[in-house]
Amino acid sequence: MQSIYKELTELVEHHLAVIYNEVELSQSYQEIARDLLTTMEFSEDKDITRPLRHHNNWTQQDAVLITYGDSIEEEGVKPLKTLHKFLKQSCTQHINSVHILPFFPYSSDDGFAVIDYSSVNESLGDWTDIQFIAKDFRLMSDVVINHCSSRSAWFDNFIKGEGVGSDFFHTANPEDDLSNVVRPRTSPLLRETETAKGIEHVWCTFSHDQVDFDFRNPKVLQAFVSIIRQYLDNGVRLFRLDAVAFLWKKVGTSCINLEQTHEVVRLLRTLIEYAQPDVIIITETNIPNRENLAYLGNANEAHAIYNFSLPPLLVNTLITGDCHYLKSWLMSMPPAQNGTTYFNFIASHDGIGLRPAEGLLEDEELTVLVNTMQTFGGRISWRASENGQQKAYEINIALYDALQGTVKGPDKWGFQRFMCAHAIMLALEGIPGIYIHSLLATGNDYERVKNTSHNRAINRHKWQYDELQKQLASTFSQHHKVLNAMGDLLTIRRQQVAFHPNATQFTLQLGTQVFGFWRQSIDRRQSIFCLNNISDEPQEIHLSDINLVGTDEWLDLLTKQPIYAADHTVELAPYQSMWISNLPKN
Repeated sequence: MQSIYKELTELVEHHLAVIYNEVELSQSYQEIARDLLTTMEFSEDKDITRPLRHHNNWTQQDAVLITYGDSIEEEGVKPLKTLHKFLKQSCTQHINSVHILPFFPYSSDDGFAVIDYSSVNESLGDWTDIQFIAKDFRLMSDVVINHCSSRSAWFDNFIKGEGVGSDFFHTANPEDDLSNVVRPRTSPLLRETETAKGIEHVWCTFSHDQVDFDFRNPKVLQAFVSIIRQYLDNGVRLFRLDAVAFLWKKVGTSCINLEQTHEVVRLLRTLIEYAQPDVIIITETNIPNRENLAYLGNANEAHAIYNFSLPPLLVNTLITGDCHYLKSWLMSMPPAQNGTTYFNFIASHDGIGLRPAEGLLEDEELTVLVNTMQTFGGRISWRASENGQQKAYEINIALYDALQGTVKGPDKWGFQRFMCAHAIMLALEGIPGIYIHSLLATGNDYERVKNTSHNRAINRHKWQYDELQKQLASTFSQHHKVLNAMGDLLTIRRQQVAFHPNATQFTLQLGTQVFGFWRQSIDRRQSIFCLNNISDEPQEIHLSDINLVGTDEWLDLLTKQPIYAADHTVELAPYQSMWISNLPKN
């Protein structure tokens, strides 16, 4: 019988053959595979567990809080310790996972220009703080895999032409045909850099402080496998592959979503899941929906993908009072097969991406969305389109402010609209991710925008711990009301097997002002009808339209009120949600 080590070796060699098919290498695939396996601490005399295929490493009890390490600060205390205290005080009962955005030394982009992948930013804490959080919560970390800081030791060595990193970075000739390259920024693609070997033009997908790696060099791949091994050893169990879609470059192509990029993700999954079978890999690919779906592969690539189309579609739905586009998208989404799922979110440290809405929202709808968000204090980030014109790439705004009103302007329904958005998101197929500033109902931070000159800073407020506690203790504050209401939703959600990330989902046809869908547990014993009035007017729903089984007893899980099919109708107040579940039979 073939040993698992030999089986793993052959798998890795196959991945490498696909990745480097067009690259002239100085090593054989067998030698590179051996180096990678050694880096991940595999050996023939060490027990290796074969991962289960199509196995779900998640349940309805999973919910992820997304936060920076210093989103909450406390005088005289390292922020990671303060974050851990807040998590234990306010989140333990309903959130079991935490995504700490890049906690490494960095030079720009709030952590995404990493100087040193192997150490924790001293201003935040140290690896011991990370390990303590990982003991109490399932820890998610970024692998900023496409680029690093121009101030890193690796890039210094590139400039000097010697040492580790001297051959890690992608360069191009300004005369190359780069007209098809897809980018999320308007800055020049190539950075002219003086090196010991002369002038080099370094590829910079995002900014000139974020220099792109050259994965045609297997040493770069090995360096990241070493980084992943270190993160595993420090308790990381969810990996977010940041900006991975841009990883492989080939002159004359779009340099996004290339087959080699997909194969690198498959290789990393193979190495990681043989080392730690309960790990989840999530790809961060802020791209059109169809391209994003491809990163699930055949349940052999990412375990989960960011559901990037959800934020713009859901915000559009709630400000227009029309769920036509959201409903059409939901009906088109394939159910995730076992072993894969969606990572649902509405807000994040970045803005509301508009590329994932391409082909889903018409240009007129996008224009209305952008204009409305600007009237609510939002900022717009731009990118260069295919014809060289600037195009809206992202809306930068705090979600609580984004939902303060409709296309008609601000109104009195802001809180209800905000909670309706989360009732929808929490009930959808997939794992929910909640940004800390949504959990805390933080508003637009104009001061940070002014101080940093970066639009994204509008939704990256830093709370002082004492002030936050004061606000959370005040029953009249939006922060107290949202945290309590969100906790109630999450507590109810985690008790329902029909909300398993892979439970069946069907879209209901209830007109344009009521967004509804049906979830059914994997064992088919529980059904939940999720009804959401996405308008500012009361809506009446005929129960015959959702086809409640007359022999079952039904209960709205959110109000604890029984629902009787004989009543024929229910009325939803503006932005009210119902989770109508059948009661288990004895």
